Amino acid sequence: MSNGFFRIAIFLVSFPTATIASATGDYPTVAVYDYVHGCMKANGESRDALQSCSCSIDVVASIIPYKRYEAAETFVSLGLQTGERGVLFRQGAVAKTAVSELRRAQAEADVRCF
Repeated sequence: MSNGFFRIAIFLVSFPTATIASATGDYPTVAVYDYVHGCMKANGESRDALQSCSCSIDVVASIIPYKRYEAAETFVSLGLQTGERGVLFRQGAVAKTAVSELRRAQAEADVRCF
């Protein structure tokens, strides 16, 4: 191995972990990926879209803790069911509040990132 490799390794190890952590904090990697992937599908699969969508999930994560984000995403997903199956997830007070909070966070992310 070359001397340059060891310099890079020492450089990376010397960084405190906090500087490498993202703003998504308690959001699992899969949730972050799922959000960015869906965002990029909707906004084009370009480098600019990747940067904007990554920024967007960071903003959402700074506004909504993961547990509430997860609940809102569940309501949105289950609300897509047709008929009586989805009506509770579209019209219930808890569902409306959770989805509204998520939409406000996404609107803030759009303003900051796009």
